[in-house]
Amino acid sequence: MSADQHLVQLLLPLRDNEGSDFPRAEFERVAKELTERFGGLTAYTRAPAEGRWREGAQGTSRDEIVVYEVMTYPLDAGWWRDYRTELERRFAQDTIVIRAQTVTLL
Repeated sequence: MSADQHLVQLLLPLRDNEGSDFPRAEFERVAKELTERFGGLTAYTRAPAEGRWREGAQGTSRDEIVVYEVMTYPLDAGWWRDYRTELERRFAQDTIVIRAQTVTLL
């Protein structure tokens, strides 16, 4: 296995656009799917992060999010695009951020 891998991060909102919590089962489902496909994951769920973005004249919007991370080699960008589309549907979001960066294991 190459020392260079990809760290993929998923930023998932805790609540829908009306402020209602998503069911815990949805997060467990994502964790199970990622663990089965990639052999494990790291979940940052205890202290939710906060995402902020500018919404033009309406001001700034914010979300509390959890972050899931997996390591993979090689990076299957097509699979990730399809999975992002599926998560956007399941979490009723216009966009869910999934990002990848190359990392070197030491």
